Amino acid sequence: MVNLSGLLTHQRIHSGERPYACVVCNMTFRQQGCLITHQRIHSGERPYICDVCNKGFREKSRLLRNQHVHNRERPYACAVCDKEFIRNDHLISHQHVHIGELPHICDVCNKGFFEKSYLTKHRRLHSGEYTFACDVCN
Repeated sequence: MVNLSGLLTHQRIHSGERPYACVVCNMTFRQQGCLITHQRIHSGERPYICDVCNKGFREKSRLLRNQHVHNRERPYACAVCDKEFIRNDHLISHQHVHIGELPHICDVCNKGFFEKSYLTKHRRLHSGEYTFACDVCN
């Protein structure tokens, strides 16, 4: 670690210590900065404003992500097919296509999915839960 403070913060991962608690919802955090960002959910504060669309964000990283959209920047490129992505997590999900990996497996039928959200939607088939239903025929 670069400094003692960084080491102590890192060690909270292993100890499970979460000394910063939200007074509104009692959610706890390892770092004070994470608590401050979280509290913006309750206050509605969005201090980072996009100068293009005037949309406000609770976190600077979200503002920067939004600016990639306006600039049409796609800084994360797949080394296999050169497809480009705005977000690194989208690139990581995409790369499963090339290696054939299906990391999210249904515990009922063993069907695999590239993304967790697809597995979540698939599980609704087994539970009988559907997010949307037709007014006429259900």
